[in-house]
Amino acid sequence: MTVIEKLNDINGVIKDLFEFVQTNEITKEDFREYLSTFGSKNVSPAQMEKLFIPYVFERHLGEPSKSVIEIYNENSNLKEKDIAKSLLTAQYSVFRIEKILKNGFELFNLTNEKPYTVLSLTKMTNFRGVAPGEFIVARIFKHENEYYLIGIDNMLPASRIKEAIRYAIVKIIQAPWLVYQDNTKKEKEITDDIKSMHKKFLEIFKSDEFITTNRHADTVIGILNDEDNIDNFDTEEAKKPLDEYKFFTIRELNNSYDNFLENSLGGFSSHIEKYDVGIIFDEELGLYSIPFYKTFCMIFETDKNGKSIVEDEKGCINYFLTNDAISDKIVRRVAEKYPNFIEKINSVLESDYTLDSLISKYKSEFLKRKIYSSTSVLFHSTVFSTSIDLIEDVAEETSSTQSTNNISYKNVGRNDLCPCGSGKKYKNCCLNK
Repeated sequence: MTVIEKLNDINGVIKDLFEFVQTNEITKEDFREYLSTFGSKNVSPAQMEKLFIPYVFERHLGEPSKSVIEIYNENSNLKEKDIAKSLLTAQYSVFRIEKILKNGFELFNLTNEKPYTVLSLTKMTNFRGVAPGEFIVARIFKHENEYYLIGIDNMLPASRIKEAIRYAIVKIIQAPWLVYQDNTKKEKEITDDIKSMHKKFLEIFKSDEFITTNRHADTVIGILNDEDNIDNFDTEEAKKPLDEYKFFTIRELNNSYDNFLENSLGGFSSHIEKYDVGIIFDEELGLYSIPFYKTFCMIFETDKNGKSIVEDEKGCINYFLTNDAISDKIVRRVAEKYPNFIEKINSVLESDYTLDSLISKYKSEFLKRKIYSSTSVLFHSTVFSTSIDLIEDVAEETSSTQSTNNISYKNVGRNDLCPCGSGKKYKNCCLNK
């Protein structure tokens, strides 16, 4: 089969998928609702096709939830089923353009650190003005040992490398598997490291779980990288329980695209509020540092009068169920500790789940693929290491400028009033100087 014939077949499947989304009983109303969220009720066919690509890859429907492409595969009679199945392997990432070819590109994937030669499903004349060194946010998928480019969402000039790196890290935080997807060598590095670090964690802390507060969490994690620090670490002090357990919104964990790297670099100890943190090392999936882990556990305990000892139980439960960084194994871990787990969940949420149906609804992504903890994955991400260097460079420049004014900017939040006295918010004032 020639390249042209292959491209025609793939484009035929995509066209059929587009028609399916607009006519199928399961998807047609949802697709209209999806378009309306973009203010796109009366869109042109070209605009609709552009929104259709992220819809079929990102939207999940039903219980257990399935992607639109999975629903299509189950209901379509199209003979090219293998093409539709190949779409399920698509990677959504940030790529650097290495070379422009007659019918595609040579790309470098910033997240999994692999080069790709991809064929374009559209005419190359659509990419006039695009040059090597620039970045694209795009999807590629593999079919019959060849890679195809499907949908470019954004393009960045080479001069905006910091923004490209930042965006790549956002994608990794949202989807850790991007680091090792289609890269078996990288996945082996991660699994080997998890195995050795798990053994070290058990040797140091005598358990795969260490409950502390955000004041000590960074030190606990740091000890894994430098065991000499254990000599000066007061384990008993770090394990002291809180006076009360309550769930609340932590400003620093509400990370936007603009500030999440800086907040991550600051660590737990930079947070103003005090709360519990569970440091858990799963021997299969890696290291987790989970805010309010003990608070979540305490929901399933009561005081001597049988009353709850946690403030905002519902908020805490929803946080654990809807937080994509918390795996199904963490939820099952707590369920194994407390026989009343699902009974309490159903009471608070006014629901009727079994443990399996709860997991299926809220943690379905973990059932479809092996997702290592983002912490363990980021240890092996070159782009993340690069991002830390970039943030530290910016911090040094900012510190140098601000120190000349003898003003302290330590622990100032983005939305706090700027310490310089301008009356503006910090993010609109000295933060950007």
